[in-house]
Amino acid sequence: MADLAPMVVPSLSSLLSLVTDSLHSPHSQRAYRAALNEYLCWCQTAACTTFSKASVQAYRSMLEQRGLSASSIRIRMSAVRRLAAEMADNNWLDPQTARAVAKVSGPRRNGVRLGNWLSVQQAEDLLALPQTDCLKGKRDRAILAVLMGAGLRREELCALRFEHLQQREGRWLVADLVGKHERIRTVPVPGWCKAAIDV
Repeated sequence: MADLAPMVVPSLSSLLSLVTDSLHSPHSQRAYRAALNEYLCWCQTAACTTFSKASVQAYRSMLEQRGLSASSIRIRMSAVRRLAAEMADNNWLDPQTARAVAKVSGPRRNGVRLGNWLSVQQAEDLLALPQTDCLKGKRDRAILAVLMGAGLRREELCALRFEHLQQREGRWLVADLVGKHERIRTVPVPGWCKAAIDV
């Protein structure tokens, strides 16, 4: 076990940057930075003097007692595990301690999430909201159609270009779109969605 204070060798901001700079998504960087700030504040208030598997387990127990959701706890634990790995890679933490910290997992999720979705009538009502007698309304309807019909994420929609919309074997699709975690994917586009784009 290593003392927490000597391991924060350069500065707290450098330590946080060590983790966040290894992430691609600005959303992940923001979430990890917030999670690590929270963890380091907890270390100070809990008078935690070691960065070890036991102290990280105590932190996870505290998060569970606060009644946080499983996904919120998993994000925080993932950030702490990434911190341990990056510190070990930079010789600020014993690799054995980093491996032990990596074994501390978040809470398990049992079952399958049902999720929420619009009924056909609700989807039609939503598509009918924009006024199509102006350019802005036509644009808004096309945006809603692409979000619902092709199932794109907001960030993917913002990166969408006309070159992505292609016809292959008589079907319209969004081709080679770079999505979450830099994954490249191709998504089919229904005919009514393509019609809204054409308008």
